Amino acid sequence: MLRFVVEQVPQIYCLEVESNSQEEEEVVQSHLLQPLECFLFGEDPQAGLEKLQQGSASSQLCGRVFKEGETVYSCRDCAIDPTCVLCMDCFQDSVHKGHRYKMHASSGGGFCDCGDLEAWKTGNQTGWTSEIEEGLKNITILFQVLLRYATDLLVWEESYELAAELVKEDTYYCVLYNDEHHSYDHVIYTLQRSVQCDHSEAHTHTGRRAVKRGKLRSCQQAKDLIRHISLQPLRVEILHSAVMAHQSFAMRLGTWFQQIIGYSVGFRQVFCQVALEPSSEGDQPSLISRLMLHDSRLYKGARKFIHELIFCSLLMETEYKRRFAIEFTKHYKQLQKDYTLDDHERSISITALSVQIFTVPTLARQLIEEGNVIKVIVDTVMELLSEHLDANHRFHFQGYNSDKFFRIQVIFHDLRYILISKPSLWTEELRTQFLEGFRVFLGLLHCMQGMEEVKRQFGQHIEVEPEWEAGFSIQRQLRHILVMFQDWCSSDETVLLLSFRECHRSLMRCNNQPFQSEATDYYMCKHILHVSPYKVSQEPVSIHLPISRALAGEENHTVHLSAPMDSNVYVLQESCDFTWFAEHPLRCVVLAAQVSAEMWRRNGLSLVSQVYYYHDVKCRDEMYDKDVIMLQIAASKMDPNHFIMLILQRFELFDVFNGSLASKDQWNRLTEEMLYLLIIIVGERYVPGISHVTKEDVTMREVIHLLCIQPMAHSSLVKGLPENESHETGLETVIPKVATFKKPGVSGHGLYEVKKECLPEFNPFFFHYSKSQHSKAEDAQKKRRTQEGSDKALRPPVPPPFCPAFSSIVHLLCCDILIHILRRVLQRAVEDRATYWTEAMIQRSLHLIGQGLLEEKAQLGASTVEQVTFDFTIGSEHSKSVFHLLSKMTALPSLEAQKDMIKWTLQMFEMVKCLREKSSPAASMSIVPDKDKAERKRKAEAAKLHRQKIMAQMSAMQKNFIESHKMLYDNILPSSTSKLCVAVGPQRGSTPAEREVLTCILCQEEQEVQARSPAMVLTACVQRSTVLTQCRGKTLANNETMYPLFMPPDLAVGTHTGSCGHVMHATCWQKYFEAVQNTTRNRLHAELIIDLENGEYMCPLCKSLCNTVVPLIPLEPLTLNYENAELVGQLLTLPRWIQILSARIKGLKSVTQGPGKDSCYLLIFRRKYSDSIAEMLVVCATTVHRVGLQTGPNELCPTVPIMSWNTCAFTIQAIENLLQEEDKTLFGSLQNRQVGQIDYRGGTVFDLFSPISSEGFITVTLLSFSASLLPTMSSESTPSILEVDFFHLLVGLVLAIPALYQEEAVDLQPSAVSSAYNHLYILHLVTMAHVVQVLLSSTDDTAVFGGEEGQAERAAVELYAAVSQCTGGLRSDVSGSSVADRVRRGVTPFLRCAALFFNCLTGVPPPEELSITSQGQLEALCSYLALPCDVFQLFQEHRGTVFPLLQRWCGHPAVTKALKGEMQTISYPRKRNRLIELPEDYSALLNQASHFQCPNSTDDERKHPTLCLFCGTILCSQSTCCHSQLDGEEVGACTAHAATCGAGVGMFLRIRECEMVLMASKTRGSTYPAPYLDDYGETDPQLGRGNPLHLCPERYRKLHQLWQQHCILEEIARSLEVVNVMFAFEWQML
Repeated sequence: MLRFVVEQVPQIYCLEVESNSQEEEEVVQSHLLQPLECFLFGEDPQAGLEKLQQGSASSQLCGRVFKEGETVYSCRDCAIDPTCVLCMDCFQDSVHKGHRYKMHASSGGGFCDCGDLEAWKTGNQTGWTSEIEEGLKNITILFQVLLRYATDLLVWEESYELAAELVKEDTYYCVLYNDEHHSYDHVIYTLQRSVQCDHSEAHTHTGRRAVKRGKLRSCQQAKDLIRHISLQPLRVEILHSAVMAHQSFAMRLGTWFQQIIGYSVGFRQVFCQVALEPSSEGDQPSLISRLMLHDSRLYKGARKFIHELIFCSLLMETEYKRRFAIEFTKHYKQLQKDYTLDDHERSISITALSVQIFTVPTLARQLIEEGNVIKVIVDTVMELLSEHLDANHRFHFQGYNSDKFFRIQVIFHDLRYILISKPSLWTEELRTQFLEGFRVFLGLLHCMQGMEEVKRQFGQHIEVEPEWEAGFSIQRQLRHILVMFQDWCSSDETVLLLSFRECHRSLMRCNNQPFQSEATDYYMCKHILHVSPYKVSQEPVSIHLPISRALAGEENHTVHLSAPMDSNVYVLQESCDFTWFAEHPLRCVVLAAQVSAEMWRRNGLSLVSQVYYYHDVKCRDEMYDKDVIMLQIAASKMDPNHFIMLILQRFELFDVFNGSLASKDQWNRLTEEMLYLLIIIVGERYVPGISHVTKEDVTMREVIHLLCIQPMAHSSLVKGLPENESHETGLETVIPKVATFKKPGVSGHGLYEVKKECLPEFNPFFFHYSKSQHSKAEDAQKKRRTQEGSDKALRPPVPPPFCPAFSSIVHLLCCDILIHILRRVLQRAVEDRATYWTEAMIQRSLHLIGQGLLEEKAQLGASTVEQVTFDFTIGSEHSKSVFHLLSKMTALPSLEAQKDMIKWTLQMFEMVKCLREKSSPAASMSIVPDKDKAERKRKAEAAKLHRQKIMAQMSAMQKNFIESHKMLYDNILPSSTSKLCVAVGPQRGSTPAEREVLTCILCQEEQEVQARSPAMVLTACVQRSTVLTQCRGKTLANNETMYPLFMPPDLAVGTHTGSCGHVMHATCWQKYFEAVQNTTRNRLHAELIIDLENGEYMCPLCKSLCNTVVPLIPLEPLTLNYENAELVGQLLTLPRWIQILSARIKGLKSVTQGPGKDSCYLLIFRRKYSDSIAEMLVVCATTVHRVGLQTGPNELCPTVPIMSWNTCAFTIQAIENLLQEEDKTLFGSLQNRQVGQIDYRGGTVFDLFSPISSEGFITVTLLSFSASLLPTMSSESTPSILEVDFFHLLVGLVLAIPALYQEEAVDLQPSAVSSAYNHLYILHLVTMAHVVQVLLSSTDDTAVFGGEEGQAERAAVELYAAVSQCTGGLRSDVSGSSVADRVRRGVTPFLRCAALFFNCLTGVPPPEELSITSQGQLEALCSYLALPCDVFQLFQEHRGTVFPLLQRWCGHPAVTKALKGEMQTISYPRKRNRLIELPEDYSALLNQASHFQCPNSTDDERKHPTLCLFCGTILCSQSTCCHSQLDGEEVGACTAHAATCGAGVGMFLRIRECEMVLMASKTRGSTYPAPYLDDYGETDPQLGRGNPLHLCPERYRKLHQLWQQHCILEEIARSLEVVNVMFAFEWQML
């Protein structure tokens, strides 16, 4: 069988450098795999498989192997630990979907734990296996041969010699290997240089790929060339073609193995047995061990093959998983050593399998018992870190290799995995092996104890910052491991006592920071302290004390043991001096205090950073918190006076409080820190074991103090809380008890506010506050108390009582030394010696006094006076003098801020005194508080009465004004209703003569808008748009005959002009624009924000993105002579008007054939308006032309006015669409920016673009426009009425027709009456054509019968019959009511747009109905537009003219095609665009993305599925497989899609990252929050928190408005303006 494989493989594989994979696979299947399967089953494979499936049971374990980036789920309620995860399919079918789950992206290499009994508490599937099936005798032989064959070939190296039977020909391959050290572009460049391939071909050469095939010499030359191109050469090998062929088949066998063992549990068990059985050769390990040991030398594809094979075989069977775990542990040290030297990521290293083994509780305990895996892991770490040990056997990481160090740190994860589940039942063997591992672990901590000492720098600043990050990174890795060891120890009393003894011995063996001199006696207040002198400011000190802190954790557990404390007795007998326990933590606290007092500034930022992390939430629980616990332990065992004297000595304040030493500023700062430490030692009791509190109480207190700073989001609270080993903070269980949740709005996030009943627990000196947090919390609480009318005293909260073992700590408050210190501080304040005290010292002293008074009060309330041993108020003369000093301080003006706190302290003295004297405290205490309370109440009432009086005066003044000016209010309504509300025709109302004065936002000068004045301009942004179209991806070429002259009805690509509404002088804008051009060119990555080449700039006021300006021109007041208009109307009927129009156009066409006519009307235009206005108008028109047609600027191009008319029409349609969708009134709800877009466009582009082009072109344009309506002017190129958007046509005709009245060098304008009839008949013609368009394009309505048929319905039936007669293709079973309803609905958007257009053109105010309601507007619209109330009456009034037009309109070939279904038509009203519908649950979207297959790639590399919210297409972004060419440039899938789907604008949702991407061009884009929120009202970019996400309709609606309002470009520019872009992102590659 092996000989058969050896012969066949070279004849199939590696015959060429690049082979056809599909043909190769077919040959392999027929020539190799088919015979192997026949041998396996002993018959036809298909028949054997069917028999096997009938009698074989399959495992219920899922075992899906995760790819990098794949979404996985973990149930916070049911998972044993956070590493237990589910794949998407298993999660969707499980009960965990309704639990508290988390989702995150897999780093690759793991597999689904569904069905694993040890992974879940509940909700798991039950996996089971069967015995090996009988009758399959060949399987063992086949697996042995093939697996050994594959192993031998995969571990093959370049230096191995080939067997004689393999050498068939003298052909070699030069093979290039990719790695993680070289960039993708570097590999491509190397290939192009070495083997002379082009860029596209080089893209295929990734991973391990043969780059040359030939003789040995030529391959060697290629190898040398590749290795010499770069300084850090790529890995290149020369392999014989036979080796390459067999390795290729070995890789193919991996897929075949997975397929075969998936058929049967028995097959899988046989494979596992073969893989794990020891080799017959004594010096060779098992096959799987050989593969593991060679893992780091294999290339990426081979590694994945081995890992996936292990996943689907060894890890799916419980027994074989155990045997594999033992094998893995045996080689663990070597595997980790290889990984540290590896050039690939951990996700594709064999070491990543540790999480699948060590997290299984039964396996972990078995590995501890049998293999002492804890010792193996720690020994591995020690051996790899041994190079960093100094002469004192302590770590020193100066000059370390960051990459190697990072790989070593990963090993700590394995130690955490082993300890993640503590045992419920201990065996003697488990105790022995665990304690052995713990001793080795203490050896690691011993090397960290006192490492990286620092010494205060004197004289000059340190020159080189010492290395500190490495030590703290190890500390962060050990943070949870230390807690886990303590949890394991505390679960068994024997283990706890023995581990405590080992920890204490290890601490006593440490010789770090030895004393430099003998112990000395120190005297203060008749007390003597015998201790060695030590000054932190002069001696070396280290912030790393892991053994001391581990001992503090152990001690906290041992004091509560119920068993005889043999271990504690041992400790107490060996060393009764607890000063040794407190010494090192105290030095560390003093170091932090001195750094805070700025005594170590010359030591640089490295020490400041260390102290920061010492207090930071990421490290403090195993550093700062443990130091405080150790000090509390020492305080509970030592004499209180001696303990405080020790603190004074280490803070170097002993002489300050023991004599009359001169004051220094740093001593004041140190005194503040020393008093703060005493507050913490006495008051911080929220530690399980220190007092009777639970972990929930601790979390609750943390949350209260965080919320006392300010209301916070859930994510901010989580960041401020320490995580446990399961990455949980316990926040969810306590947050409802202490805070109320405020839901977010359209932006922002939800906030939690602390409940009022929790505020008494606020401690202004909470020990986890940073300086800034302390200040913010203090200010916030004082402000709150002021608003409530309370005093500003921030009283110390009542703490829980200490446990009995720590109850003696409270005696620190009443000891002689502390009273002496307090008296000294207060005495200095009373004497007002400014340099000897600070307000912070007084504040801390008052807090300590308050703590003592509260403690005495609590004890007096719980026991009789005789039983209370705590005597703060009467214990000494010093304490009595404290009371008198406080009494004197009430009158000091320098302590005004502490006045309320002093009053409260004095009241507490009186209260405690009354309690001791057994009198009622209420009587004596009520006098002062009642006075203060009465005074505050009196002031509040006076302020309330004053406010009421002012409001009454204002109300009276308003009434008097209305009464005295009553005539003004009475005359408003008649004057407004007396005007004619008709904008078109001979009955048109007059244009109001309004004087408009505007203020320039740059120079702040006012100017009236006049025709001959210097131009005032409006900022504007022109952009292409597909907002109104349903035909995405359609492009409109410039050379088409219809566009831009005729806009297609689908509005495929329009040109939108928007404005923010801000006005400037034209000269001011030009200066500003030039300044922007000059300053922005020097800005880093300015091209990402604004495109200088295309004239972009930011609005000076609101920072909106603009690319042009629109000049403002006032409307001319116009009043019609209605009598003359009526007489003209009797003669100028519609047929006569059409006749005159046709003749005039034909006449002008014959006259204007010669040259020289292009500029005459611009000269006439300049006579009427100022040169400045004309210049700005050209700027605007050329910008619209350039952007709309994506062409170069050319102000002489004849299509410039047409594009300007088109953008006017499209902008109005976009605004009307937005108002209709939001159900807003047509005129009453326009925003300022929309008013600016319409009004000022109406005053300029609507009326003035026609004169800037030649008369000849305008004539041709009018001829083309008219040809689409009038039969006498039609031609073969004239589009049908189904191929034209009639509102664009209406705008073009109205604005072009004044050109018919122009003569050369003569400024002629149509009269008011002529203009009125021109507008009226154009509107009538276009409206009738649009009605027919609606009928022809909406033929699929169902028939509607019944109901009353009125005049309108009869007219509709008549029109429908006429249209049907002309076409012969309309249905005959449609009632009049259905036709009338269809036409009314279809024509309403057109009429709304026309109303907006004529309102801006004429200035006639609209009817009141159009400004009040958005419903039932048809009659008001028709009235305003001088149309009959029923549009069908138009056809009745113009019967003689209309029916020839109907025949012309309906006889067009395109109409015939449309009625036959051969051409797509647009139905009216047009369907409004909306963003696609998203699922409510984000996991459904992730599920959709998990099934996404890139259309251009077959590999399993991580993809970034990205969803287009415009059309719903899923794209493969940021991947070279989907790059394409756009305008000759290579772009990513999203950029190419946005160019066709959104005219360059895109709105994408990156599904796996849960973030939006807004794109506006090939080079500009920005991220945007996704519309999915968690239960706490927050987005979750990158799925960092992993909480369940749900769609927020309000935010999705905001995204829709952002698109509909054409604000995406503006949003991108604003976001980039705010963010300082240091490294440009290649948006074109997205």
